[in-house]
Amino acid sequence: MSTTSTTQHTVLRAEGFACPSCVEKIEKRLGRLAGVSDVAVHFASSRIEVAHDPAAVSVDDLVAAVAKAGYVARPATF
Repeated sequence: MSTTSTTQHTVLRAEGFACPSCVEKIEKRLGRLAGVSDVAVHFASSRIEVAHDPAAVSVDDLVAAVAKAGYVARPATF
């Protein structure tokens, strides 16, 4: 029996967006992580939506990657 990876959908709230180019920086940083299959950054609402394999990359890893891009992010609490 083979194991299949599951995809988790995580929403982060970000702070410090100053311009639309911030979106591209965050998308590139998160998109490089192993286990991330899709990233959508919403500039107007400061939301970051990430589809990822939780066995390969954790929510803490996602938050750390956003921090490396120069922004603060937290898991959404809804």
